[in-house]
Amino acid sequence: MLKCLVIDDEPLARNGIADYVRDIDFLTLEGTCETPLEAIRLMEKNKIDLLFLDIQMPKINGLDFLKSLQDPPLVIITTAYPSFALEGFQLDVLDYLVKPITFQRLLKAANKAKSQFQLLQQPQNATDDSEDHFFIKQDNKFEKIRIEELHFVESMQNYIQLHTSRGKFTTLITLKNIHQELPEKDFMQVHKSYIVALSKIDSVEGNQLIIGKNKIPISRSKREEVMERVVNSKLLRK
Repeated sequence: MLKCLVIDDEPLARNGIADYVRDIDFLTLEGTCETPLEAIRLMEKNKIDLLFLDIQMPKINGLDFLKSLQDPPLVIITTAYPSFALEGFQLDVLDYLVKPITFQRLLKAANKAKSQFQLLQQPQNATDDSEDHFFIKQDNKFEKIRIEELHFVESMQNYIQLHTSRGKFTTLITLKNIHQELPEKDFMQVHKSYIVALSKIDSVEGNQLIIGKNKIPISRSKREEVMERVVNSKLLRK
């Protein structure tokens, strides 16, 4: 069961979402709040797994409230303003629902939350191969990426693109976040926009790395480290 909290300053919207939550068997409603400040007090007393969060509210809006949380739960945005969608997804919200919200649309978002919650529980039952892969959110599904199949990661402004032996996968997270999930001994950030798998490098040509048909730039500040880790440590000499 996911313990849920609804935060919305509009009574009709707040009560409507609360009723939807009560009708979904894997959700349990821990409370409803009119403001984020009220929610903070409730969250200090109760563990919350999933927030249904409005944006435009008095004193502090929902996105600013979300930014203030050190360890936020899963979040589904519920708002009348579609213009905040990009900023919401940059904060790793699970879904963005625009009012009026139907039960079917909220159920779809709740199922996403259920899947993500189950994934987050996996480390508690980790097996020997628990660190050989990770999951990314792409479109409406969660894609498993094995470390061994990853060639390089490319930053594309608000997104990253993972180049693998199975093809390319695009997801809305930062290069910094993905770097933290990769084993340091096997991967290196060679440019502000690129992280590469050292074992997948075919050659070094000037200020570029070659991986298959891809040419990846090496930043000036990283060239010496690249040469040491990629070439010098494996260079055959007389």
